[in-house]
Amino acid sequence: MSIPNFQKHPLLPAIIQDPDTRTVLMQGYMNQEAFEKTLETKKVWFYSRSKERLWMKGETSSNVLEFSHYKIDCDADSILVYARPTGPVCHTGSETCFNECVSGSLMFLSELTEIIKERHQNPSTESYVSQLLAKGINKIAQKVGEEAVEVVIEAKDSNDELFLNEAADLVFHLMILLEEKNYSLSDVSEILESRHR
Repeated sequence: MSIPNFQKHPLLPAIIQDPDTRTVLMQGYMNQEAFEKTLETKKVWFYSRSKERLWMKGETSSNVLEFSHYKIDCDADSILVYARPTGPVCHTGSETCFNECVSGSLMFLSELTEIIKERHQNPSTESYVSQLLAKGINKIAQKVGEEAVEVVIEAKDSNDELFLNEAADLVFHLMILLEEKNYSLSDVSEILESRHR
């Protein structure tokens, strides 16, 4: 993969974009050390021009940016960083530094991923997710198969509401299966994206 040309410019603009929603979250500056620390730690680092030091996004707020991957522009003097936010990105409390609201139906899948992970790490006897995860991979995979069959059956009928509900059940149980295998929809999305390139 190409790397930024820090010999040409020691401080390069870094545009941060959510890889799932494609929302532009913020813009900062990186020097070579900040870029290398981002790759090493999988957290996004910048160089602060006002404080004249490196800083990790979220070092005080805990709203870090989880690094996914990057691209550089044609002149290798600007970095497009794909990263997933763990909370509001802007110091004002806004979801982005451009005051955009990124909440929406697709964003909920990220939230649901975290809920499933939490139910896995902190099981509750009252949680369906915890109960299913406790039954192990075979039962979870069986449930995904059952839901897939129900989607196929409803797809052949004309009741859109039932079809969509079964599709939601399939996605939900697939997310539980992915969690059991230590993956998420983001990993699936990255594979689809790589196939598209």
